Amino acid sequence: MAKTDFGPPHYRDMLPPLIAENYGKWRYHTIPQPGVLKHFSESGAVITSVRAASPRLVSTDFVRDLCDIADKYCDGHVRFTTRHNIEFLVSDESRVDPLLAELAAKNYLVGGVGHGISNIVHTQGWIHCKSAVTDASGLVKSVMDDLHDYYTGKRTLPAKLRIAVACCVNMCGACHCSDIAIVGIHRKLPEIDHEMASKVCEIRSTVASCPTGAIRPNPKLKSIDISDDKCMYCGNCGAVCPAINTMDPETDGLSIWVGGKVANARTTPQLSRLAIPYLPNNPPRWPEVTEAVRNLVEVWGARAKPGERFGEWIGRIGWERFFDVTGIAFTGKHIDDFTHATASFRTTTQFRF
Repeated sequence: MAKTDFGPPHYRDMLPPLIAENYGKWRYHTIPQPGVLKHFSESGAVITSVRAASPRLVSTDFVRDLCDIADKYCDGHVRFTTRHNIEFLVSDESRVDPLLAELAAKNYLVGGVGHGISNIVHTQGWIHCKSAVTDASGLVKSVMDDLHDYYTGKRTLPAKLRIAVACCVNMCGACHCSDIAIVGIHRKLPEIDHEMASKVCEIRSTVASCPTGAIRPNPKLKSIDISDDKCMYCGNCGAVCPAINTMDPETDGLSIWVGGKVANARTTPQLSRLAIPYLPNNPPRWPEVTEAVRNLVEVWGARAKPGERFGEWIGRIGWERFFDVTGIAFTGKHIDDFTHATASFRTTTQFRF
């Protein structure tokens, strides 16, 4: 059958030869130093992954530099992880130290493996997203500048820590399943330019864009109305109708969620839950958010048992104790009154203090 260019190439066609030869035969790995994973096959083969940090949004010059380094030390084999770490796949062990030396000389941050922080996954932010509350890239930069010692292994944690940033509540940044998540929040009902809406907006598409049914047609104005009781300020409507403004610098802010994870080790996968309802959106360095995240990391790091993820630690000590030791105030905003929230309610009468 003729080869076409429809769809992505099969992943096995992209594997380094050593990995392809030992596919399904890898037994275990070790971490000889921060940022380095050494993988051992049952055949005796060894391959080393050297992990480094990268921004999510990169230039072509940045990618070309990575490819040059990969050509020099890895026979061209380099990949990105799901959290935007760079991994150089080195099959010749004698090249590992020279690769690390060149990465250090070029100021690449090597780390992100084991009991520490991996790269922060984030959304588009002000660069691309029409419903963005905040600049995801700048916020991630500020947080990682403050916590990079936990990435490089200079400071260790009880278990791995995954941090994510979503620039609005649509959360296309894996915030629902991260140990610590920063989520941008609109807090004001979207404003509608009815005259403009009647000329440029497709009413049916705008109504259909609302996940809570808060938007209804307004035949008199040939526009739409938004119900304050049902609106959750997600900003979906603003993406399909340019006559709707969802942003307001005076009221927009950030919230912090904790306790989520994808792994099913020890406990089932968990969803993140609200910890801090509102923090001011203060670019370019977001000091309030950076301080709050550092506080959460340090309190968990000092009190959790070895191997205990953030949500598992909260489950052990209880939410009452969590708010106490972190110094976070419990407010009415923490009470989930969403229509479909009953599945996630704590139904037990056993409280921990």
